[in-house]
Amino acid sequence: MSELQLVNDRLEALISSLSAPARKEMARSIGRKLRASQQQNIKRQQAPDGTPFKPRKTPPVRSKKGRIKREMFAKLRTAKYMKTQASPNEAVIEFAGNVQRMARVHHYGLRDRPSRKGKEVEYEARPLLGLSKKNKEEIRLIFVDFLG
Repeated sequence: MSELQLVNDRLEALISSLSAPARKEMARSIGRKLRASQQQNIKRQQAPDGTPFKPRKTPPVRSKKGRIKREMFAKLRTAKYMKTQASPNEAVIEFAGNVQRMARVHHYGLRDRPSRKGKEVEYEARPLLGLSKKNKEEIRLIFVDFLG
């Protein structure tokens, strides 16, 4: 345990030796890389761990015939809605304003009304944001580049 504490202390010292603008630039580059990764996951219709999203429920019997042809969350992954923020201490990827509630409902599998007067629907959990082992490795490489 003391060895891990020693490594942690040294890493904290290395990070604090960077100036605030350098730390902010490192956080910004990490945020951009992670946002691109999250956008690709959403495009491939898979969770950050690689499991595919649950498919949409079949439409009711009386609705229009045919399948739903557009993919889920197509607009949600655009830079207009998926924002990154960086400060010297953190990098944040979040959904902007109006779509944040909808993204939360799908991410956690909550209940929501698709329209104001519609009945409540329980959605499947489809994790939109998260870190995979590959993401953690990319963060480590960016971290090493900035320190080296």
